[in-house]
Amino acid sequence: MANVKILTDSLADIPPALLKELDIATIPCIVRFGDQEFRDRVDLFPSEFYQKLLSSPTLPTTSQPATGVFEQVYRQLAETTDQILALHTIASLSGIFNASRLAAESVTNARIELVDSKQVCMSLGWLVILAARAAREGRPLAEIKQIVQDAMPRVHLIGMLDTLEFAQRGGRLGKGKALVGTLLHVKPLLSVVNGEIMPVENVRTQKRALERLVEIALASGPIQELAVIHADAPHLAKMVQQMLSTTFSMEQIVMSETGPVLGTHVGPGAVGIAWLTGKY
Repeated sequence: MANVKILTDSLADIPPALLKELDIATIPCIVRFGDQEFRDRVDLFPSEFYQKLLSSPTLPTTSQPATGVFEQVYRQLAETTDQILALHTIASLSGIFNASRLAAESVTNARIELVDSKQVCMSLGWLVILAARAAREGRPLAEIKQIVQDAMPRVHLIGMLDTLEFAQRGGRLGKGKALVGTLLHVKPLLSVVNGEIMPVENVRTQKRALERLVEIALASGPIQELAVIHADAPHLAKMVQQMLSTTFSMEQIVMSETGPVLGTHVGPGAVGIAWLTGKY
């Protein structure tokens, strides 16, 4: 029997080299500028997106791929395996999970299991990577799904928004609105907790905000996996990496750039840390 195949969506922000190494299938999410539609990292790559974002008179919109796109990918995967595990971004904030579920119901020649990760970006990415590593070891579907579910309470994401403009216009802040309010000259720190975007604190300067990201991550306990994420801000991500390198080697710190879909809602200049704490 072939190994379990792992599927995710492009909101996982897993670097291309890791996707290839671990044979992870990815469904590209959709971003639209007016009547122009682009597939995340297929038709529009992050560097191009952020240029368009800053020059466009209107905010882009985002959406999940059509159910038929998921069905096509499931059928392709089912040609080489009869076991598929799909891990997706926060179901309550996106239609991705539901589109994937509907597609899975129409595929009868493979057992397909789905997990709402209740995470986004590389905190989803780490769960996908754990699953892919287990699949490469030949673990069965039920065991891989359990590995993911056991890891979900140990995965964390915290980020700094450099500007409030895109988060406020996009309307996806959720409870994070309580922190942001109408404050202008602050750098809000937000986290994802059990599928909700939650306020952490407001910080007055960019430098202090980056320091707080590192302090909060390091205070969470033993760290098993670690990534720095940025939205068109490689210089800020490098600063965070340097701060973390006093505790971790550079090779342990994965660098990830978030793409058009999440970038639409956080705007350029956002920086975050996604990590997995050690097993309890």
